[in-house]
Amino acid sequence: MMTLFYSPTSPYARKVRLLALEKGLDARITTVTVDVSKPTVELLASNPLGKVPALLLENGEALFDSPVICRYLDRLDDVPLIPASGWQQWEVLRWEALADGLTDAAYNLVMEQRSRPEQERSPPTMQRWSAEIIRTLQYIETRLETLGDALTLAHIALGAAVGYLEFRLPQLLQEARCPHIIAWYAVFRQRPAMLATQPG
Repeated sequence: MMTLFYSPTSPYARKVRLLALEKGLDARITTVTVDVSKPTVELLASNPLGKVPALLLENGEALFDSPVICRYLDRLDDVPLIPASGWQQWEVLRWEALADGLTDAAYNLVMEQRSRPEQERSPPTMQRWSAEIIRTLQYIETRLETLGDALTLAHIALGAAVGYLEFRLPQLLQEARCPHIIAWYAVFRQRPAMLATQPG
């Protein structure tokens, strides 16, 4: 059995869990919830950065972070969610990078708001992250049709990113005025894997 160290509220860990569930690999993975503010010896042995997700393999080696883990898991069966070659591969990886960047900005903004006293926060930095999120959502809004209908890692990464915004920064989803994303997510969030990994 592989072991996945994760936090229920981590959008990066959720992306990995979504991919594992969608591929039916969850029976091969033991999940271990950790508090990254108090990393365990086991987590640090798997990832000295103390971050999640971290995947401990059966051979004792460990993989991190989410893009690396997703690539590893995707190669464990014959139904890839990352196309093997051609432009489709690059398009899916570009979507993943865009969704991960959106998540990075959202996570940084949330941490600034939650971990610092108000008088120590940086309003210009928070405004920059907010603008980055809104700009990226508006960019995605105009290109959403390029995702296609067949499930790929692109859908999973975007679902995890929008899910994190819904969970932590729903006001920015409204400010971005992205009805196509909202409509897409309203359907995607009903997938069993999304329901099983809801943060809370």
